[in-house]
Amino acid sequence: MKILTTVKKVVDVELNIHIENGAIVEDGLQYVINAWDENAVEAAVVLKENNGAQTTLVSIGGEDNTDMIRKCYAMGIENAILIDEPSLAGADSFVYARVLQKVYETGDYDLVIAGKQAQDTDNGQTGIILSKYLDLPCVSNVISMEVMDETHIKVSRLGDGGIEIVELALPAVVTVSDSINEPRLPAMRGIMMAKKKKIEIMDLAKLGTSLDEVGGAKSQIVEFMKSKTRQGGQKFEGDAAEITTRVVDLLANEAKVFI
Repeated sequence: MKILTTVKKVVDVELNIHIENGAIVEDGLQYVINAWDENAVEAAVVLKENNGAQTTLVSIGGEDNTDMIRKCYAMGIENAILIDEPSLAGADSFVYARVLQKVYETGDYDLVIAGKQAQDTDNGQTGIILSKYLDLPCVSNVISMEVMDETHIKVSRLGDGGIEIVELALPAVVTVSDSINEPRLPAMRGIMMAKKKKIEIMDLAKLGTSLDEVGGAKSQIVEFMKSKTRQGGQKFEGDAAEITTRVVDLLANEAKVFI
């Protein structure tokens, strides 16, 4: 089984992000592997360890993606492709999916594992759009995977009504939830070996395509806005009956909970 795993570099949302004039202030920003993509990498490595799968990672971005890729190498990914194409700046899920389609078509893969969503935009669309372009079955929000034989896997996903179990014929695309696993911390030996591994760098021309062919973005981020600051709560002390009357009055007249 040949697995293609997609990885995106995103802003570390654990840090304070400052917004000025509708744009994110770049100074001081730190970037990390998208959390859901790290789960996808772990899922691919587990399939490699348990079922002898071959693993390849693909990431779209510049040279600053290499540290992230090497971390994935240290986790156990065997091969990596970096699509370094400046013209893709401002690309959306549709464009990314077209590029990933070209990568998939060059590698004869059996399974694509992507994170369910990216923590910078939370769109959750790229993997699903990719499956449409490839005309492959897709299951999203996957929490477990089991190889049945060389041509079938069984996955469990979180659905609206509970856990759903789906049998998939390969090739296929799955997008994984962060509930599927706990990504491993790379061992020092893996980190040292990752520094020596080759990263295949490609652009659209090497993929046999062009910006015109992959198409322009169908969506655009117009503005970033700060989230509203929550007001501080109120603390009441004293007689229980008086407090109850006061709280009910606030709920009815200020919070408008009771209509």
